[in-house]
Amino acid sequence: MSIGTGTGGAKNITAIALGNPTILTITAHGFNNGDVETLAGLAGADAALLNGLNFTVKNKTTNTIAIDADTTGKTITAAGTATPVTFTPIGNLKDFSGFDGSASEIDRTNMSSVAKEFLLGITDPGQFSINIDYDGSNAGHIALRSKQGSGVISNFQLTLPNTSVITFTGFVKKFSLAGGVDALVKTAVDIRISGPVSGL
Repeated sequence: MSIGTGTGGAKNITAIALGNPTILTITAHGFNNGDVETLAGLAGADAALLNGLNFTVKNKTTNTIAIDADTTGKTITAAGTATPVTFTPIGNLKDFSGFDGSASEIDRTNMSSVAKEFLLGITDPGQFSINIDYDGSNAGHIALRSKQGSGVISNFQLTLPNTSVITFTGFVKKFSLAGGVDALVKTAVDIRISGPVSGL
């Protein structure tokens, strides 16, 4: 488990293939699936759909990456840049739970209905919680406490044992401490997910 704490060196985007997903050409980029990139400098009437936003790398090749952005029929042109978010590991992770959200229900029942009728609304991605053995010198723990205090949205990565990577953004809502005699100090962290989850 890692939290985004900075940025790496920007890479030049030399071409863009519009569609769903969107394919970016970045020669010898060195990115991995699950990495998070911030796009900038793209031109065209619809460039605001990508510029200044973070996207998770998927289906990477040596010189291209795919991002989950539907640019079908839009006007966006290269060149631009992709700047990687750098992640700091959160040490001493004990367990995790989350991605427990659900879609809202929209009641569409009317006078002609013979039973209640519903549509699904926008999905709420829910919350993600972790428990850790607290270490005041661990950079990941320090970053969590800082984000909880500032209230700013952050990037997170969860790497599973099969090496697949889940990425999401959210707010650190809770960072609590609990301890006792002859016991480790325990920390419970709650992260409110904001936006889509990639990699599930």
